[in-house]
Amino acid sequence: MARPKSLRKVVKPPGFKGYKPYGNPNSLGTPVELHYEEYEALKLADFDLMNHLEASKVMGVSRATFARIYERARRKVALALVEVKEIKAVYGHAYLDKSWLVCNACNARFTLPQTGSERNCPVCRSFNVEAVK
Repeated sequence: MARPKSLRKVVKPPGFKGYKPYGNPNSLGTPVELHYEEYEALKLADFDLMNHLEASKVMGVSRATFARIYERARRKVALALVEVKEIKAVYGHAYLDKSWLVCNACNARFTLPQTGSERNCPVCRSFNVEAVK
């Protein structure tokens, strides 16, 4: 029996719910699901330019596990680009570094400071917010 996956630490959730191909109305089929931990691996390695050892420490996994997550993420993004598919961000096997909320009115993602008592969006001031899942 396989060992259960441990949760991977994600510092900040993706700032999007998904991407759709532009200019191709024939993009049919199921969307590619990019997990939060795969997004985090792409961000740390390609955007923040960390090596795999540094990034694995940030995510709280081994270097080999980070390499597998990163490879899966690259393959999914390549599949979406080549086969003209939508990319959707899904929770996956991750936990967020802080308590992140999403505003249902303007889709802003934010955390509340420790001193803040109101649960409203800092962008549009809406109280229609929920925890990121």
